[in-house]
Amino acid sequence: MATFTALTTLVGKSQAEALGEAMERLVPEPTGVGVFEIEDGSGLWEVGGYFTEAPDEAGLAVLAAAFEAKPFVVSELPETDWVAHVKRELAPVEAGRFFVYGSHDADKVPEGAEPLLIEAAMAFGTGHHGTTLGCLKALDRVANEGFVGANVADIGCGTAVLAMGAARIWPNKVLASDIDEVAVDVAKANAVANGLEGKLICLEAAGFGHPDLAAKAPFDLVFANILKAPLVDLAPDMGQNIAPSGFAILSGILNEQADEVVAAYQSAGFDVHTREEIGEWTTLTMQRNAVN
Repeated sequence: MATFTALTTLVGKSQAEALGEAMERLVPEPTGVGVFEIEDGSGLWEVGGYFTEAPDEAGLAVLAAAFEAKPFVVSELPETDWVAHVKRELAPVEAGRFFVYGSHDADKVPEGAEPLLIEAAMAFGTGHHGTTLGCLKALDRVANEGFVGANVADIGCGTAVLAMGAARIWPNKVLASDIDEVAVDVAKANAVANGLEGKLICLEAAGFGHPDLAAKAPFDLVFANILKAPLVDLAPDMGQNIAPSGFAILSGILNEQADEVVAAYQSAGFDVHTREEIGEWTTLTMQRNAVN
């Protein structure tokens, strides 16, 4: 069965979401529509759809014109077993003491490593992306410095690989939250697969906006591997929800965006503890001032 994609770009989240909703009413209907921000600091959003029949290109052209978007680019995808492809491409990842792997590589877990099982079908947050890798390395680094996270949260958790890393090495329960209901379900499934279901509390929430998060604050460590804009917006809340001398491990930041994020967190009462670039991505470990 042939699969087609139709992709366009435009400025503005609300405009992109409205276009995505309009695409869902096309005939033939798309099997899925995605709306997401391009991670290059441009402020552009992409809208894409998947079709099992050739899409109505005239209808797409009308939608693009109505929403002042660029013309849709329609492509036919080759037949691909995507899970098999991902298994081939995603080799295990080592980040300090952590070893992120799929079940097809279970025989490769080194002795003494902290294993984190993320199946190949879970395409985001596998540890291969520079942001996730950077956060795991930052976690390993603060643990090696003698820090023990007694009260940890993972904001925008995705697969919850970071929350699981903290739960694997420290005794207390970890809160993992995401605005996406599907991500929360994935986090719960991953906790079960890793034998950590009793140690992860998975919540659907934006930022710190959940009563369970409010009840547990202030935290001594918070992960936020999201994007620059929400990280900057979240800085004041981080200052209010992280205890003095506590850490924020931040990523989803392009290298050229890092100074802006650092400035926002310094204004909220944090100092730079470490800063690491992996490819085009920066991971920041910020420590809250003891005097704040």
